[in-house]
Amino acid sequence: MRNITKYFENKTIDYQKLLDYGFLKNEDQYLYEQNIYNDHFKVIITITKDKQTSKIMDLAINDEYTLVDIKNYTGNFVGMIKEEYEQIINDILKNCTTLNIFKSPESQKVIKYIKDKYNNNLEFLWEDYSGAVFRHSETKKWYGIMMNISQTKLGLKEDEFVDIINLKYPKDDIIKIIDNIHIFPAYHMNKNHWITITLTQNLNLKEIYQLIDLSYSLTL
Repeated sequence: MRNITKYFENKTIDYQKLLDYGFLKNEDQYLYEQNIYNDHFKVIITITKDKQTSKIMDLAINDEYTLVDIKNYTGNFVGMIKEEYEQIINDILKNCTTLNIFKSPESQKVIKYIKDKYNNNLEFLWEDYSGAVFRHSETKKWYGIMMNISQTKLGLKEDEFVDIINLKYPKDDIIKIIDNIHIFPAYHMNKNHWITITLTQNLNLKEIYQLIDLSYSLTL
């Protein structure tokens, strides 16, 4: 049996989507089975809140097929089985989970606000998941960019990492809103048109929501 919990790191499982995908629920356990390789093998995936596992059964002998988990074992036959196996796992990750890179309570509230009001989800455009964007529903322009960066990149002394959101802001008023406490000159964006907000404690979330709305309107 393979422990695939690491595949789900930094991801949030959508349990309703598991059911829609074909998982069966038994108390707190979700079970998925799919035959592969012309019904000679069966992939079994088990998901709980704390652990996710998978295995392949050889249906001819009704026993687990463990060769797919031996790293240095080679061969075309095993390779084909392993490829189908991995495709199923990756498809479940794609269809039943969402990335959860930004974990601060403030970040989660911002993401929820944008989803509820504009029905926009974060788009992860970079392979290293170093940042994600919110795109305007009509113009498809970016109006928000979320990242997790070292505070030193904002000119602060602390080197701890912090969630940030970059928002568009009227050019002539940017200098007035910068306080270098929560609102900074834009990181990694044009400082004449963008600001950076740290998503940490003691934020006035109502004010942040208004700034998000303004950024959205500026991209229209």
